[in-house]
Amino acid sequence: MASKAGADAVVNLAGESIFRRRWSAAGRVRIASSRTRGTAALAGALAGLAARPAVMVSASAVGYYGDRGDQELTEEDGPGDGFLAGVCRAWEGATSPAADAGIRVVLLRTGIVQSPTGGALRAQLPVFRLGLGGRLGPGTQYVSWISLDDEVGAILHALTEESLRGAVNASAPGAVTNAEYTATLGRALHRPAVLRVPPFALSAALGADKAREMLLFSQRARPARLTGTGYRFAYPELAPALRHLLA
Repeated sequence: MASKAGADAVVNLAGESIFRRRWSAAGRVRIASSRTRGTAALAGALAGLAARPAVMVSASAVGYYGDRGDQELTEEDGPGDGFLAGVCRAWEGATSPAADAGIRVVLLRTGIVQSPTGGALRAQLPVFRLGLGGRLGPGTQYVSWISLDDEVGAILHALTEESLRGAVNASAPGAVTNAEYTATLGRALHRPAVLRVPPFALSAALGADKAREMLLFSQRARPARLTGTGYRFAYPELAPALRHLLA
């Protein structure tokens, strides 16, 4: 958003994909620095402006919470352990120059965005369409997800809702276990999804740390601040969201 005087609001979503490669030492550095260095540079530049934007919405992720089992997580809960949790803490901390300068900063802790054109859902579709989909590991780990429609809606809400600042969980209220996600996606595609991928196979394919943190960690995030400030999810439940996305 921009006015004649400059930017009224800034949305920062930059960061290298965590999906593409194994997490080598160099890859970990790229993942972290692509988020923290760019965010710090942007926040510092905004803080130095004579006419500062009113709000900065900056990306983060539910990976902040680490592996938390079936605990329901709100924005009041502290960080967890692991590589991604550490990246998210540093990523959020990099916005501090903007916040210190009086800019309203919203840290959008996003779940797994559901879109058939990118991300995790796109990667799964070919396998599930062949009837080879299945739960990952035990299947009891929670998946915090959000439809692409609601991710955009959450960003717009964060830009315009002046009471929002700090961490905001951008995830649907209907978090599901991996087993529930698998079954729901299979039904949406009218394909069986009864297989099970054991943890050792995931580790062999992706590397142990990446498989564990991305596929086996459990994060049951609740969007307390979004719903508490009046945001109404277009797709709060997974089955209707997938039907809409895959229609």
